[in-house]
Amino acid sequence: MKLIRVLGRNDVKDIDPFLMLDAFDSDNPEDYIQGFPMHPHRGIETITYLIDGQINHKDSLGNNGTIKKGEAQWMSAGSGIMHEEMPQETDRLYGLQIWLNLPRKDKMSDPTYFDINSSMIKEVGIPQGKINIISGNYNGIEGVKSNHLQVSGDYP
Repeated sequence: MKLIRVLGRNDVKDIDPFLMLDAFDSDNPEDYIQGFPMHPHRGIETITYLIDGQINHKDSLGNNGTIKKGEAQWMSAGSGIMHEEMPQETDRLYGLQIWLNLPRKDKMSDPTYFDINSSMIKEVGIPQGKINIISGNYNGIEGVKSNHLQVSGDYP
């Protein structure tokens, strides 16, 4: 899959828990259609957010689903999980994926996997545009609660 690694191994030494940030944007299915067949993860969380497009996913626990435009998928790999993410052909596939390092105490936790559909994402208007609150807290407005890493803050 063609993507841009915005943050990677050499960039994240001082910004724990962030491990990686990938961005992808293509209107050519040849760039993404092979997707990410079944592969392992352990000790991390991944959050995939789609601005446009569709991705089907499934895991070794029997979970499966589809995320579409404006939706997210959150996986806590914990003690280990196999999963796949397979983009579907669409006019445009546009989104990002963040990898977060789980705290030491949660590295061997049970894996969890859930979709965050558009009805769960809060949209907040700001003078510069809008903010979609996927998880955490923005000026007192709560998003989805993750199992391990919480995000919160008050911003101007």
